[in-house]
Amino acid sequence: MMNDLPPELGPEDAERNAYNAAFYELGLHWHWDSQTYSQLLRYSPKPEIQLRHYVETRHPHLLKAYDADFLAAAVHERKRQYKPCARGPFDWAQAATLELGT
Repeated sequence: MMNDLPPELGPEDAERNAYNAAFYELGLHWHWDSQTYSQLLRYSPKPEIQLRHYVETRHPHLLKAYDADFLAAAVHERKRQYKPCARGPFDWAQAATLELGT
């Protein structure tokens, strides 16, 4: 088994799920479905711009208390913790040679 993602879950879905996990951890009641994420990808390929656009168009009330760039940076930084899940194939044969707890 060379890929740890189910066939129906591609890299784009894993990336979107990483964002959703970051939103949850930050206490944001946001959820990006595949349609929302596709729209944001079409808007800009840059994550910071996608996040800023999302906040400005879907949650402008937050801009009364937070700077859009601050929110985008916070989400992006938290998402990085989940990003390894979206990096592509995982070589289970290599993992089998590792010892737990090392």
